[in-house]
Amino acid sequence: MEEILKIDNLNFEYPDAAVLRDVSFTLNKGDFLGIIGANGAGKSTLIKLILKLLPSQKGSITLFGEDLNTFKDIRRVGYVSQKANAFNKSFPATVGEVVIANLYGKKRLLSRYTKEDRARVRAALEQVGMADFETRQIGKLSGGQVQRVFIARALIAEPELLLLDEPTAGVDAANANAINDILTNLNKQGMTIIMTNHNTPELVKVATKLLIFCEHGNGEFVSKNNLTLEEVNDIFAGRRKHHHK
Repeated sequence: MEEILKIDNLNFEYPDAAVLRDVSFTLNKGDFLGIIGANGAGKSTLIKLILKLLPSQKGSITLFGEDLNTFKDIRRVGYVSQKANAFNKSFPATVGEVVIANLYGKKRLLSRYTKEDRARVRAALEQVGMADFETRQIGKLSGGQVQRVFIARALIAEPELLLLDEPTAGVDAANANAINDILTNLNKQGMTIIMTNHNTPELVKVATKLLIFCEHGNGEFVSKNNLTLEEVNDIFAGRRKHHHK
């Protein structure tokens, strides 16, 4: 089984707080990892460390078999920020323009987009159910629709690992369900996914593995198989430990 990500004894602390302590786990191709924890537990910090948005301190991260410190092909990793739908609503761009802009890193400076590029935009939007909105101004969409567009923006670069930081936060129930369905389908197609979510039952429903930051310790990495929501809450509260693999 192909190893996508390996975290070994990872630690990280801010000047006023330690948020990650001896976190270790391995993800293989096709895993869907849900990260659960209270605000400040380290969920977003872990994602930023994987993306090299924060400097590593102690421990190691291996991505696609290579040490993260020397890993260069970061475009194999897609990212959807929790702030994706908080951009300037007056930004003068269409949905299609927002999505195709993520191909810029693969294009030579000043090169034009091709018919194939446009077809990729269409395909990415179809994956998130937003194909009919390609020419719509991005500022005219709801928060949930914008989030789906930014998922398409990540997908157009054809990542092998997709990271999402609370993609359903502040999104209405219909769009939250649509986003979860999109991610479930992507995972079934072989996409490896890491997602944080403030809604624990929602995340337990879609993920295949969980990293639970309990109140009094480091992250507990468990398989979702035969794991009840009550047991998840027990781990989160530090009342008991599970070691399902």
